[in-house]
Amino acid sequence: MLRIAVAQLNPIMGDIAGNLTKARAARVEAARMKANLILFTELFISGYPPEDLVLKPSFLAACEKAVRALASDTADGGPGVIIGTPLSRESGLHNSIAVLDGGEIIAERFKVDLPNYGEFDEKRVFQAGPMPGPVNFRGVRIGIPICEDIWGELGVAETLAESGAEILLVPNGSPYHRAKMDRRHQVVLKQVIETELPMVYANQVGGQDELVFDGGSFAFNTDRSLCLQMPQFEEQITLTVWRRENDGWRCDEGEKANLPEGLEADYSACMLGLRDYVNKNGFKDVVLGLSGGIDSAICAALGVDALGKDRVRCIMLPYRYTSDESLKDAADCAKALGVRYDIVPISAPVEGFLEALHPLFEGTESGVTEENLQSRARGTILMAVSNKFGSMVVTTGNKSEMSVGYATLYGDMNGGFNPIKDVYKMQVYAMSEWRNSHVPNGALGPSGDVIPHNIISKAPSAELRENQTDQDSLPPYPVLDDILECLVENEMSNTEIAKRGHPLETVQRIEHLLYLAEYKRRQSAPGVKITKKNFGRDRRYPITNRFRDR
Repeated sequence: MLRIAVAQLNPIMGDIAGNLTKARAARVEAARMKANLILFTELFISGYPPEDLVLKPSFLAACEKAVRALASDTADGGPGVIIGTPLSRESGLHNSIAVLDGGEIIAERFKVDLPNYGEFDEKRVFQAGPMPGPVNFRGVRIGIPICEDIWGELGVAETLAESGAEILLVPNGSPYHRAKMDRRHQVVLKQVIETELPMVYANQVGGQDELVFDGGSFAFNTDRSLCLQMPQFEEQITLTVWRRENDGWRCDEGEKANLPEGLEADYSACMLGLRDYVNKNGFKDVVLGLSGGIDSAICAALGVDALGKDRVRCIMLPYRYTSDESLKDAADCAKALGVRYDIVPISAPVEGFLEALHPLFEGTESGVTEENLQSRARGTILMAVSNKFGSMVVTTGNKSEMSVGYATLYGDMNGGFNPIKDVYKMQVYAMSEWRNSHVPNGALGPSGDVIPHNIISKAPSAELRENQTDQDSLPPYPVLDDILECLVENEMSNTEIAKRGHPLETVQRIEHLLYLAEYKRRQSAPGVKITKKNFGRDRRYPITNRFRDR
């Protein structure tokens, strides 16, 4: 019998001492479970992805010191440890795992297949390791491919099987995007079938800048049966019990958590990403402008769900174009969420700007410049509150707006983090409807209609001039979002998109706006990634770019 504890935990990037403490506490818990071995996730000691931090010799030395300290703990005869850490060796700097037992590091294995696409950039800092062999742990030959080693085409798992591995334990740092759990199951099942070995997939949980790691660790037996499914978006240590049978090792039936899907999963990712960004960066609370529109309303709801109502402050910043309807909607939303709500009119700063600029603007027509002064006055006030009280400003632009530049630099784009940066406008509506009828697991906010129905049903408007709506400048959002998804996620040509029923001129205009707004996106706050291709880590386009698909 072999008892393996799977540690699905939330490390903090660069907090090597804190991550060591967390690992030690998890090992104590594993000992209480009478585990023989505890499996941690990819680069747990350092945090993942560490980017250029691993180029600092002092950082690497601290990581190795922590691993050796944890190895010393195993002299007590308790559970052995498999833990991810960066290691610098004669062969280079490696994304590694260390196997600890009997007070020593008994084995090291290096990641072979280094991902270099989308959010992954490991070839920048790491060297690929050689094909690994299994590790003999207390008489059991364990194969330990690391994350991408089971996704790529290098045959790492097959090599381990051919080398005599009996069980495959896979430490991962696999970030969330929509429908990724299904893909993980498919990848692991393929490896189980090809190697004829059982596999444990251990994934970290927690937010790291734009990325959210959703956990959801699991295991498959060789008969393709799912024997373990841990929950997503929460920390957990779970024991798996393995028995050696005539045809190899088999895991007893374990926990089968119900996994969130669709809107629930997306909302949970946005909530966890915001919570961890605020907490891991040491902010005591957040502040945001509550306009009476749907984007700021869902960001306020996410803030309360992530942090609790006492850590969210909402400010209405009205001007002459702010409708009575918006004033009421914002107040109703704040009341439903139970947050502190202030009203700070922006008339004085806007009029002050206009008066100061009058000698320069005299003889010109009023237009977008004057409208943007309203947004910039609001941004200045929110940043002043942030400076004075140490609150982080939550910025609230959705992916549709960020795609076409329907946002004001140094105005409504001000802020430290944007939980809906990768959420298209129509998805914002759908998530809002979903939240009004559900409370996500782990949420600190109330149940019921936290986003007033009038906010969801009314026409969206920036309210920077009389009778303004978003559709004065943009196509209807269902049309815009479909075109953008084709351009951004799928890299389709304009003619291909037009065949979906959109006028070619409209597609060309949206493509032009998408390219034109690159300079704004480069200056935007980070935000949670929930799609296969977010702005920043995934989609990397030049700012200076004259190409257009004609």
